[in-house]
Amino acid sequence: MSSLRDLPSVDQLLQTSFAEVWIAAYGRPLTVEAIRNTLEDVRARYVREAVIPEQEVLLARIEQTLESWTASTLRPVINASGVVLHTNLGRAPLSLAAVQAVYSVAVGYSTLEYDLEKGRRGSRLTHAEALLQRITGAQAALVVNNNAAAVLLALTALARRRAVVISRTQLVEIGGGFRVPDVMKQSGARLLEVGTTNRVHLSDYEAALKESPALFLHAHRSNFRILGFTSEPDLHEIAVLAHQADLPFVDDIGSGALLDTARFGLGHEPMVQESLAAGADLVCFSGDKLVGGPQAGIIVGNADLVAKLKKHPLARAIRADKLCLSALSATLLHYIKDEAEREIPIWRMIATPAEALQARVQAWAEALGQGEVIPGESTIGGGCLPDEVQQTFLLSLSTQNPERLMRRLRQTQPPIIARLESNCVVLDPRTVLPEQENDLLAGLKKAL
Repeated sequence: MSSLRDLPSVDQLLQTSFAEVWIAAYGRPLTVEAIRNTLEDVRARYVREAVIPEQEVLLARIEQTLESWTASTLRPVINASGVVLHTNLGRAPLSLAAVQAVYSVAVGYSTLEYDLEKGRRGSRLTHAEALLQRITGAQAALVVNNNAAAVLLALTALARRRAVVISRTQLVEIGGGFRVPDVMKQSGARLLEVGTTNRVHLSDYEAALKESPALFLHAHRSNFRILGFTSEPDLHEIAVLAHQADLPFVDDIGSGALLDTARFGLGHEPMVQESLAAGADLVCFSGDKLVGGPQAGIIVGNADLVAKLKKHPLARAIRADKLCLSALSATLLHYIKDEAEREIPIWRMIATPAEALQARVQAWAEALGQGEVIPGESTIGGGCLPDEVQQTFLLSLSTQNPERLMRRLRQTQPPIIARLESNCVVLDPRTVLPEQENDLLAGLKKAL
């Protein structure tokens, strides 16, 4: 019968060749801690089980402990779900040029806040501004860390302790419990709701002028639609009324489309350029949705208003860092060079016809020697184009326990994220990057 006397000491385990490898990989302090923790666990179990594991088992436990302690919680995955802008999976993957731009400024120093021509301190607020001006036609632009921050800054700087007019049809809650009214309240602005849940008229906005509001706000409804007996004035009508009252009009369009989604067989998502043309003084949108870049909040529009936002103390608290600014600039260059559909991953996915996807998924089935190729639907996600789908082809895997297969796929390296449909595990090629196909097939073979 084994006893605790058979358990090796910390020093004995440190003398093994395994420990040499661990120390080289993880450092001596962490290795010693892992050995001690494992030995303490064995002693605690011995009280209940009266069993000492073999040394090979003990060494394996120590190694597993070190791996678990040092494993990153932020890991790359293969998105085979068919949701292009999957919020839980990080939304838009970056283009190769954007990744290279991030690398170039991350490994050394950069001109983040340095003016090379003048040889003195510059401003980070100038980065990406000229590109945004050229693409959208706006007078000025500002980049912050996300779109919620962009809206918060605009309201704080322009409407603190004053009323902001917004339609009741736009007081929405989106993913993660994020509520537009809550952000507005944090700015110190007072909500002045007009209209009803399904209908709002221009006369409702006119009546609100009696409250001496600071501005009119229009908010994109993100991931839902109001159908049936509905009505709303268009952006131009709201803008004209706001300007007649000498008030700024701010449009939060959320997804930030710079290309017309209708060109790809989808509904029309509001575009930044259209909002500015309709008369919006400021337009706020995300950088990591339909722009296809890094997480960012982008504000474009009237130069005087943008200048006021840049000078506000909150702007420093929510400013973008050098990695975001470099990736965003590289992404915006794709639009200027008329290569967005080819170089930006999400637009390449959206632009890919179903026939090309069918050929890819057929090759998967042949490589695996199993699975059925079936027609299906991809979605855009990210709060964009609710209820809009694109035709695709899926690899459908029939199994007695689909949940177990899904779990096994999530345990592959890299993890594979699929979806369940008609009690089958299905994988959509639209959202699988071409360079990930070998890993996908290897993971599928292992899981199956």
